[in-house]
Formats: sequence, C-alpha cells, structure tokens
Amino acid sequence: MADAVGRRAGRNRAGLVNAGHGGGESFTGGTGFGTGGCVGESMTWVQALVLGLVQGLTEFLPISSSAHLRITSAVFFGDDAGASFTAVTQLGTEAAVLVYFARDIWRILVAWCTTVWLKVVVRQRESVPVHEAPTTRLPVLSEDGRFTYGPDPEVQRELDYRVGWYVIIATVPIGVLGLLFKDQIRTGARNLWLISIMLIVFALVIAAAEYYSGRIYGRARRPLELLTTRDGLIMGLAQCLALIPGVSRSGATSSAGLFCGLTREAAVRFSFLLAIPAVVASGLFSLPDAFEPAGEGLNASGPQLLVATLVSFVVGYASVAWLLKFVTRHSLDWFVGYRIVLGLTVMALLATGVVSAT
Repeated sequence: MADAVGRRAGRNRAGLVNAGHGGGESFTGGTGFGTGGCVGESMTWVQALVLGLVQGLTEFLPISSSAHLRITSAVFFGDDAGASFTAVTQLGTEAAVLVYFARDIWRILVAWCTTVWLKVVVRQRESVPVHEAPTTRLPVLSEDGRFTYGPDPEVQRELDYRVGWYVIIATVPIGVLGLLFKDQIRTGARNLWLISIMLIVFALVIAAAEYYSGRIYGRARRPLELLTTRDGLIMGLAQCLALIPGVSRSGATSSAGLFCGLTREAAVRFSFLLAIPAVVASGLFSLPDAFEPAGEGLNASGPQLLVATLVSFVVGYASVAWLLKFVTRHSLDWFVGYRIVLGLTVMALLATGVVSAT
C-alpha cells in the first residue's frame, strides 16, 4: 500500500513539474514524460526485446520499420516508444548493413578517396569510359545478392568512385529536411491516422513502380554500373519521404529506382547503401535524447536500448541477406497487399477506439 501511495505521489509531483515547465522528469519509481504532457512508463525488458526484433525484421523490407514500431507500441504496450528509440535501434540495423556490405563499402571508400586525390590534388582528369567498357568487365549480380566485378581494376575503381559520389549527392536532401523539420517528425508525423494512410498510399506507389518498370523499360532496365547522377538525386529526394512513418525508406527509394529504369536488384542495393549515412547520422543525433528521462513515450534504460539495438543488428543482418535473394526472383508486389491490410487494420482500430492516434 505504501509503495502504491508513493507511486501516485510521484506521478502527482511529475504532473506539477510538467505543468510548470512544459517538460518532465522521472523518479526512481520508473515514470517519465511523454510528448503529450502525460506521464510516460518505463519500458520493460520484454518490450525492448520485442521492439528490437520488430526493428530488425522490418527495417529493410518496404513496409516501414518506424510504422511497425509505432503500431506495435500502441497496440500491445499502450504507448509510443518514441522517435528517439526508433532512431537509436536503427543503428543496429545499419550496423548489419555495414557488416554485410563491408567489402563493398571499403572498396567504394578507397576508390572515392583515391580518385578524388588523383583528379583534384594531382589534377588527373582522365576517367575510364565505363559505359563503353566491355560487358565482361562489368559487375555481375551473384547468388548472394552481391556484385562481383571483372578483372579490370580501373573499371572497378571508376564504378565505385561514381557510386560514392551518388551516395553523397543523394544524402544531402534528407539531411537538410531532417534538420528543418525535426520537431514535426518527432511529434505530429507519428500520428497513427497519418501512418495508416501512408502505408496504403505507398503500397500503391510500389505497385505502380513495379508495373511502370516492367511495362516501360522491360529488358532495358539498367544495372547498378549504369547508375547516373540523375538517378541518385531522384532516389535521394525519394528518401526524404521516409521521414514520415509509414512510407518506408527502402520502399520509397527502391520505387524511385524502378521509375528511373534500374533493375530491381540495383535499386534495392543502392537503397541500402544510400540509407547508411542518413540513418547513422539520425541515430547518433538522437542518442542523447534517447537516454534523457524526459523523453517521449516509453522510457528505455541504457541497457535496454543496447539490447534492443543488438537484437535489431542480428535480425537485421538475416533480413538483408534474405531480401537481396528475394528480389532476384520476386517483385516488390508481394509487400503491397500486406501494407494495405495493415493500414486498413490500424484504421479500424482507430475508428473503434481500441488505440489512440496519438
């Protein structure tokens, strides 16, 4: 009884602090603050493990991991895990991409730095005409979803150099918009009505991209080595839409790649590489907020955040390997129906009052 009274008193004190300062604080009893001014709850270990698992399973699929974390938190746990928790656990899944594509990333970094040095510092302005290079020396997609290159190191270096530039160029838009609209992303954009609508709308976008790619380009779809600056910029602009939960980063960028005429494998692979700078920067930027007791929604402790991130890393690595193999044989249409059903289900739960939109 004394413990219960103490907990109620702690909540009352927290409410007074919130009313007076617009913020909040947490007490040793485990309460904190949500963004809506309500007292937040401490996250349990089961919740942390489940959310880490959900993050790892859904990050690379075109179904929106942030939407799934938001929906899972609302339906099963009654509160929002928060944008900061989402951003930090994404570090685990991006670490999985870094490990899976370690050789590719290292090769791109070395090629970019070396070529920039030669062209800018040494002023060697010659480049290999990749589009005219023999097809036997161009990258070939292997069974595990990776690209292997021919014997000419100059062709390979030029390809990697260009991919490095395309990633840099495509990252600029989301970096600018992410900083400008940070507050809106953390609050209003997490409304479940908006998320459910975006799940359905972008399901139709993915379906349209698959149809357009097959109908217009057909066998003329381009592999990764024929990626252009225009392709990279368009996919970078599409990545900005992923700031809205429910859109899906991989869904938006892969669809943009298909609209540009890339093969499905090339679009998905570049989508993974493109996400690395933005997601890592977002996760590191959100790290202090995630450890702040006054953070929004469910409040996770440091060890819980670490475990959730590790779980997302392990599951995310398996998810990357699976998806790269999947898209070599199947279209993204398989995910369209799932997105529509999930969006309609969330709408039904909102309409019947089972869950709150905020």
